[in-house]
Amino acid sequence: MSSYRSEHRIGEHNLRWLGLDVHRVVFPVAAAVIVLIVALVIAFPKPAVEIFDTALGFITREAGWLMASLANFFVLFCIFLMVTPFGSVRLGGADAHPDFSNIAWFAMLFAAGMGIGMVFYSVAEPISHFSSSIAAVGDTTGAAPLGGAAGDVKGATDLAMAATIFHWTIHPWSIFAVVAVALALFSYNYGLPLTIRSSLYPLFGERVWGPLGHVVDGLAIVATVAGLATSLGLGAQQALAGMGYLFGIEFSPLNQILLIVLIAAVTTLSVVLGLEIGVKWLSLINIALAVVLCVFVIVVGSTSAIIAGLGESVVAVTREFDDLVGVSGRGDGPFFRDWTIFYWAWWTAWAPFVGMFIARISRGRTVRETVFYIVLLPSIVSVIWFTAFGTVAIEQIVSGGHQALIDAELPLKLFVMLSDLPLAHISSLIGIVLVMVFFITSWDSGTLVLDALSAGGKTDTRKVQRVFWIVVVGAAAVALLLGGGLRSLQSGSVVTGLPFMIVITLICAGTLRGLAKARRSEEQVDKR
Repeated sequence: MSSYRSEHRIGEHNLRWLGLDVHRVVFPVAAAVIVLIVALVIAFPKPAVEIFDTALGFITREAGWLMASLANFFVLFCIFLMVTPFGSVRLGGADAHPDFSNIAWFAMLFAAGMGIGMVFYSVAEPISHFSSSIAAVGDTTGAAPLGGAAGDVKGATDLAMAATIFHWTIHPWSIFAVVAVALALFSYNYGLPLTIRSSLYPLFGERVWGPLGHVVDGLAIVATVAGLATSLGLGAQQALAGMGYLFGIEFSPLNQILLIVLIAAVTTLSVVLGLEIGVKWLSLINIALAVVLCVFVIVVGSTSAIIAGLGESVVAVTREFDDLVGVSGRGDGPFFRDWTIFYWAWWTAWAPFVGMFIARISRGRTVRETVFYIVLLPSIVSVIWFTAFGTVAIEQIVSGGHQALIDAELPLKLFVMLSDLPLAHISSLIGIVLVMVFFITSWDSGTLVLDALSAGGKTDTRKVQRVFWIVVVGAAAVALLLGGGLRSLQSGSVVTGLPFMIVITLICAGTLRGLAKARRSEEQVDKR
């Protein structure tokens, strides 16, 4: 194994107290910041919303061009990794073997990455873009993607699907892939701790074990807790909204809390069982349920329209791709800022968590294989998924008006769409279960990441420490639900997207150095 000869040893700066094994600086500071933010959001909900929304608006307005440019760069960087000799470098060394089968590995990385978001926005985003596009008259507001297609159903549908697919395919997964490859490389090939700071070692050397690294890892912890807490709260709202729609269960704070407690219990069981049993099998169940629901929609929805729509969606996103990736001179500024840049910031805020989890399960894979599975396969799944649900939803609106679908609250749109199909109660129930299981897999994989980050890169801590993070995230979600602060915390976590984009850019530079060194080592071994 190659080495950067770092003087740092995993866990050497840890504090062992009350059964915890945590970094003596990163853990207490990050924990204090999390408690402070949650307390302030609960105590002052309206000012918090205003502050975070103002900050988010400033970033998307003033730095949107930079964030879009960097997101495009990460896509090109992933292509570079796949087509150059660097792609042959094996994570863990030439003799390393994968810890998981291809199916299990893909299921886990997909569930951690964005599975729940795909369920949440499967109907909501396509019909939102369709509505704004077909209503655009000269598009004076800029809210419709690429100027809209006023009165043109086919044009508006193409724009809606192109914009949705653009947001959910190669760009977000490229961001995750860059972080995953870097962390796996420096952890498995160079023996550095499995933390974000390790990927910066080639650039900053031993300084990454000081304040610079503390800030990077601490920010990753805060962003991960904020992202998980807001997603858990939103997921609980969607699942409970579905239960209310189907069974008349009251949408009350008490029921939201009870649902979070139930999800927390299952997540705890999954974490205690570990990667091999808990996380892996729940992820496989996730994929199976998602396939069942998607196939159901294709078969009983409008099969011919969906099959035709697959080709049309690919053609549409290919045709509009150059305009969608543009960073200046756009006439759809509000759409660009409120949708595209918001998504790029949101995915980047999740990158430390998702990338680190994928790195943890990717030992034994080549860089080329890793990038292919992370970027291309999920993108293909996203195209099929959003085309199926988006086509059916838009067809319902066009053919029958379906004002209820247009007027429905965001968490209910999926269930309102399913209500017009046969076996609505069964498919909606599958949708509810899918939402809950996706959140469990995101929560347990996020817990493993929080544990490693707070423990200075150690991955063999006691299980009670992982349960601790489940409690922290669950408590934050409950407190924010009761205090009405989910929106502000979501905006706050997205604000971290810009600084993390800068960090990921530096990670790219560090990764190139690390891959060059690993490539030379492999060539020397081959010569022997």
